[in-house]
Amino acid sequence: MADRRQVLALCIGALAARVARAQDAAARIPRIGFLISETAADQASRIDALRAGLREHGYVDGRTVTIVFRSAEGNYERLPELAAELVALKVDVLVAFGIKALVAASRATTTIPIVIPATSSDPVAMGLVRSFARPGGNITGSTTFGPEVMAKRLQILKEAMPGAARVAILVNPANASFAPTLQQMNPVAAAARVTLTRFDVPSAADLDRAFAAMAKARMDAVVIQDDTLFGGSNAQAIAARASAQRMPAVGSKALAEAGGTIGYGGTDFELYRRGAYFIDRILKGAKPADLPIEQATRFELVINMKAAKALGLRIPAAMALRADRVID
Repeated sequence: MADRRQVLALCIGALAARVARAQDAAARIPRIGFLISETAADQASRIDALRAGLREHGYVDGRTVTIVFRSAEGNYERLPELAAELVALKVDVLVAFGIKALVAASRATTTIPIVIPATSSDPVAMGLVRSFARPGGNITGSTTFGPEVMAKRLQILKEAMPGAARVAILVNPANASFAPTLQQMNPVAAAARVTLTRFDVPSAADLDRAFAAMAKARMDAVVIQDDTLFGGSNAQAIAARASAQRMPAVGSKALAEAGGTIGYGGTDFELYRRGAYFIDRILKGAKPADLPIEQATRFELVINMKAAKALGLRIPAAMALRADRVID
């Protein structure tokens, strides 16, 4: 009987030890927080790209890593609260989807590593990091030269539409990067003899008002700021409204794919997939301060020829030839 009790005690002890080890292992599964300014649905392609990159590094949600979502659903006033929630959950890495999320995250913590897979803003000019080569704080990731890209979009528009004189800029006022963007665009506008007019769109509900104001001001065309608000389903809404106003629209590649006239910019899918590299390095012990902020090197020009023809806009042959993709 004593032997049976000893064997039972050993079995129970072994089982308890196994359970404890399993609990310890579960406790060690890294937590990654996703802070999203818009809806998760509108950021689905970016989320999928980041998940794909994480899988390539061996991170599978629910098995080797836990992903915690917090989405402001377009209500940017909630971002500080949501960032604080992720900090309270003690996530190992906080991923910011866009500059608005990054600003909120940076104010919520100076210790938890923050990764921004792609931002069109200049984090150095905004004082979020010390330099691209050595960020020096808890933020790292990639940038897509947003101000320069916007200036290039204006150049492309003028090439496609030489007669354009009054050009609207669609802006999310919650995006703090517009000042350096305008600094890049102004010299291009002056050289092209174009007058730029800013139209603020704080939310998708303001699109109709903004386009009505553009029509009243007799804008010839519109250039769209890189912002999470203007992606996803809102890209289709912008393209439809620009078409209804018979205004050529130049923005991201997603805009051209959604029916806008011209798209120019970085490759979001590649950049968000690459974002997993930073997460992996951090989870393996690297410090964000020592991980250089990468700068996008590949930009694509997409021309929606169908949309252009519907507007009576003749795209120069040279532009069509150098386009990475033409949508007929």
